[in-house]
Amino acid sequence: MNRKKIVALAAGLLLAVQTAIVPGVQAAPTGNIEIILDGQSLQSDASPYIVQGANVTMVPLRVISEGLGAQVNWSESSGTVTITAQNKNISMENGAQSATVNGKSVRLDASARMTSGRVMVPLRFVGEELGLKVDWQASERVITLSSGKEGVSTGGNTSAGSSGSISDTPASGNQDSVSTDQGAIDDEQAVVTSPSTSTSEDGSSSSQANVVQVKASTSMRGAWISTINGDWPSSAARSSSEKQKQEFTKMLDDLQGMGINAVFVQVRASGDALYPSSLVPWSKYLTNTQGKNPGYDPLKFMISESHKRGMEFHAWFNPFRANSTGTTSGLAANHVANQHPDWIVKNGSQLYINPGIPAARQHVITAIMEVVNGYDIDGVHLDDYFYPYSGTFDDDATFKAYNTNKISSKGDWRRDNVNSFVRDLGKSIHASKSKVQFGISPFGVWRNKSQDLTGSDTKAGVTAYDTTFADVRTWINKEWIDYVAPQIYWSIGFPAAGYDKLVAWWSNEVKNSDVKLYIGHSPYKIGTPEKGWQTAQELIKQLELNEDYKQVKGDIYFSAQHLRKNPYGLIQLLQNYYQM
Repeated sequence: MNRKKIVALAAGLLLAVQTAIVPGVQAAPTGNIEIILDGQSLQSDASPYIVQGANVTMVPLRVISEGLGAQVNWSESSGTVTITAQNKNISMENGAQSATVNGKSVRLDASARMTSGRVMVPLRFVGEELGLKVDWQASERVITLSSGKEGVSTGGNTSAGSSGSISDTPASGNQDSVSTDQGAIDDEQAVVTSPSTSTSEDGSSSSQANVVQVKASTSMRGAWISTINGDWPSSAARSSSEKQKQEFTKMLDDLQGMGINAVFVQVRASGDALYPSSLVPWSKYLTNTQGKNPGYDPLKFMISESHKRGMEFHAWFNPFRANSTGTTSGLAANHVANQHPDWIVKNGSQLYINPGIPAARQHVITAIMEVVNGYDIDGVHLDDYFYPYSGTFDDDATFKAYNTNKISSKGDWRRDNVNSFVRDLGKSIHASKSKVQFGISPFGVWRNKSQDLTGSDTKAGVTAYDTTFADVRTWINKEWIDYVAPQIYWSIGFPAAGYDKLVAWWSNEVKNSDVKLYIGHSPYKIGTPEKGWQTAQELIKQLELNEDYKQVKGDIYFSAQHLRKNPYGLIQLLQNYYQM
C-alpha cells in the first residue's frame, strides 16, 4: 500500500470516528488522543470519537475500501455490494447477516447496510478481510493503525471488537454480558457512518448526513405517526397536498433532531389507504372525504422523504378495524363495509372486519401485500386491533360456520383465526420481499400470572391473550414475526403492571428466538396524574432500565405529536440520552 493511500485511509478513519454519533452510549472522556499510522504520528485538529464500553468501532466500508485501493461495485437491483482487493472478493447483500468472501460464507455480527449510497460494515470484519489492524492503548490514549498484511489473525488484541479493541473502559471477559453501570452492550452491534462525499452515477457529488445504526436498547428509535389521532395530517392540511407535504417533512426533521431514526406511519386506519389502491378507498384524513383522490401519492412521498434522511419507514396497518364509528355513513362505495356487509361486526361505536371469516382475513392480507409489492417500505407493522377490548362481538354464527378444526372453545377458535392471519401474512411478506420486517405491537400484558403461571407478575384488567385473542407467545415461538413491540405504557413500579416487571418478562419471552424485542413507550402520559408520570424523567429511566436487557433492541414512542409537544423538557432529555 503506498503512502498516499495510507494517509487517505487514516484521514477517512479520523473523520469517521470523530463525527460518529452513537445514541444511547456515552462518548469517551475528552482529551488528546494520539493517532499513529505505521509508526508515524498523525496530526489532526479534530479529536476521534470513542464509544464508551462498546469495545468496537464501525466505519463506512467505502472509506476503508477506497483507502486500501479496493474496487467497489454496487448493484441497485440486487442490493449487493462487491469489493475486490488483492486476492479477496467480498460480496455483501444489504441487510444480510452474512457476507461471501472468496465464495465462503462469513457471518456478520452487524449486517451491512446501504444508506444514501453508502455501505457500512463492522471494522473488525473489514480489518480481517482487507488487512487493517487497529489497537487502542487505553492507558496512553493512543490509537495505532497498521496497514497490516493479507490474512490478519482474529486473535490477540489488535482487532476492533476484541478484548483489546477501541474502548475507553476495560473489556469484560464475557462479550455477551451487559454492564448496567457502564451501559456496555453486545460486541459489534453499532454501525456508524460519518459525513462524506459520494459520487452519483452521473458523476456529481453530494454531501451525505450522519446515518447511524446503533445497538441494544437504542438500535431502533421509532415514532408512531397516527392519522386517526391527529399526528398527521392536521385538520388544516386536509385540503392541501402542499401543506401535507410541508407538515410531514417538518415532522421528520423534528423527530430526527431528537434522535428518532424510524417512523411507523398509519397507512390503513379503517379499511382505507394513504395511497392509490385498487382494493380500498382513499382515506378521509387526506381530503375530509373518503375515496377522494388527494392529487398525489402520500405514501410514495413519505417513504422518499424518510429515506432521504436515512430513516426507516414502516407501514402501519390496523388490520380489522373497518370504521371508527358504528355506521357506514360517509364510507366510499368500494369500502369493505359496503362491499362485504356480511364480513362486518358492530362492536359498540366501531365496525370490525370479522377475523373468523377466511375470505375476510385474506382480503386484509391482499390489501397489505399491495403495499409490500408496490412500495419500498422497510417494514409492515400491525397494532393490537384483532378482536375488540370490550363490548359484545357477535360471531356465534361464524364460529359454527367456519370452525373446520372443530375447536370446542370460542376463545381458542378466535386465537386460531388470528394465528392463521399472522402466519399467512408473514409468509406472504417474506416470500415477496425477504428483507421487509414484519412486526406486531400487542397489548403490553400477555397474561397475568394469576391466569397462567408463566404469565407476568401483573394484575391487568385486560390481556393480549384473553381479551384481544392475540397469542403472541405462539407468534414468537414459531417466528412468524421478525419483532414484537409490546405497548408497555405504565411507569416503573406501577402496582398493577410495572414497566420493570414487564420488560423483564418480554425479554425472557424472546431470548431463545430470533424475534427482536422493541418496547412501546407512552410519552403521551407525561404530565398526567397516573403514578410515575409527573416528570419526563420517567421515560429516560425506562430507557436506562432497558440497557439491563440485551434482548431489548429498540424503542417506539406513541406518538409523534406527543414527542413534539416536548412535555416537561422531554426533547432535551432524549437528545442528551441519545448524545445528539
